[in-house]
Amino acid sequence: MRRWRDRASPAAAGLPEGGQRRAAGLRREELALLAGISVDYVTRLEQGRATHPSEQVVEALGRALRLSAAEREHLFHLAGLVPPGQGIVPAYITPSVHRMLDRLTGTPVAVSDASWTLLLANPVHTALMGERHGRERNGAWRTFLGAPGRVRHTTRSRQAMETAVVGDLRAAAARYPADLGLRRLIAELRENSDRFAELWDSGAMGRHEASRKTVDHPRVGPVTLDCDVLSVAGSDLRVMVYTAEPGTQDAERLELLAVLGTQELTGH
Repeated sequence: MRRWRDRASPAAAGLPEGGQRRAAGLRREELALLAGISVDYVTRLEQGRATHPSEQVVEALGRALRLSAAEREHLFHLAGLVPPGQGIVPAYITPSVHRMLDRLTGTPVAVSDASWTLLLANPVHTALMGERHGRERNGAWRTFLGAPGRVRHTTRSRQAMETAVVGDLRAAAARYPADLGLRRLIAELRENSDRFAELWDSGAMGRHEASRKTVDHPRVGPVTLDCDVLSVAGSDLRVMVYTAEPGTQDAERLELLAVLGTQELTGH
C-alpha cells in the first residue's frame, strides 16, 4: 500500500501540493482524508498491525489510491477478502472517470453508486454541500431520514426527488439481488420512514431530471446552480455536476467556494 501511496499524485487527487513534502506521493493524512478513515488506521495498515480491514475500507482505499481493476483485486486479496462479484452494487471508479473529474477542479462534482452512496466528492463540492460521514453519505438515507440539508426544496421538487430516489433503489435492488447492504438500507428506510414505505409499497417510479437548485451556504450565501446527473456506461455510477451561468453572482460565489475548499484542505 505504501508503494501505491508514493505513486499517487496529490494534484490528481485534487489536493494542494504546496509546502515541504517528504512523501513522494500522498501523505498518510491525505490518504486518510480521501478514504474517509483515520490516519492512525492507515499507519497500522501499512505497518501490518491492522490485519482485518472491512470490505468498505478496502474499497475506499482502492478509490483513493486510484488503483486499476487488477490492483484493486490484489488489494482485496492482500486484505484476506474476496473482491465483490456479480450481484453487488459496484463501487469501483475507473481511471477514465478520475481523469474526467481532474479536469473539473472549479466545478462541484460528486460520484455515487447505484444505491446513492457517495463514493467521491471533489473539494469544491465538499465546500458547497459540507462534509458527509457515516449514514449521511447515502443520499437515499439523507432524503428520508436525515436532517435538512443546504439545498432548498419546494413541495413539488421534494416529492419529485423522493419518487426518483425510490425508483433508483427499486431498480438497484433488482439488478443487485445479492447486495446485503442495499437490502439493509431499504429495510431501514421502510421501517423508519412512512413516506418511503408509502412510495415503495405503491410501486412509485420516477427519474432524475436536469434541474436548478439553490444552495444556502453558511459563508457565501445562496448559490443557484444547474444540476445534472450523468450516468457512466458499464459501471452504474452517477456523476452529479453543478454549474453556474457565466458572468452571474452565482458564478462568482462558486469561484469563492473553490478557493474556500482548497483552504480547508490545506488546513488539514
